[in-house]
Amino acid sequence: MATITKNRSKLRQFGGFTPYGNLSLLPFVVRTSAAGALIDSDSTAAIASGDKLDLGPLPEGFRLSDAIVTVTTGLTAAVTGNLGFEYEDGVDSAEVPQNASYFGAALNINTAAVLRKVTTTAPVILPKPARLILTTGGAANAKASEVHIHILGELTGPR
Repeated sequence: MATITKNRSKLRQFGGFTPYGNLSLLPFVVRTSAAGALIDSDSTAAIASGDKLDLGPLPEGFRLSDAIVTVTTGLTAAVTGNLGFEYEDGVDSAEVPQNASYFGAALNINTAAVLRKVTTTAPVILPKPARLILTTGGAANAKASEVHIHILGELTGPR
């Protein structure tokens, strides 16, 4: 099982610090080539079943609330995905444990659809910087596809 990291994932501006609230939407995009590889990543190999796609940063102090996954062009038939997070330093937290399927398990990302957070996990505040991880399953990808992921939450600031 390989870990494939998306390039330029740090080029987003975070905002929301206003007197009207700190609700923020963090956008992430999964685009694959005709060969099934993650475009703009550190790998040219097709995404295999069980690969972890590191899509980018989730800042310390971010309250995870919801996810909207828009599958514009689905991956190869039978490809599913678990959407969750891991800490950047690789060390789990007793306060808020890493969760590979925090936003959803076995999401059907092979057919055009709009999916919401389907787990009943309570909102949590990340105690340290984390990464959004999509772990694939079911089959390898062998086609061009496009999936937009929006993580909604509140920027509460470092703890």
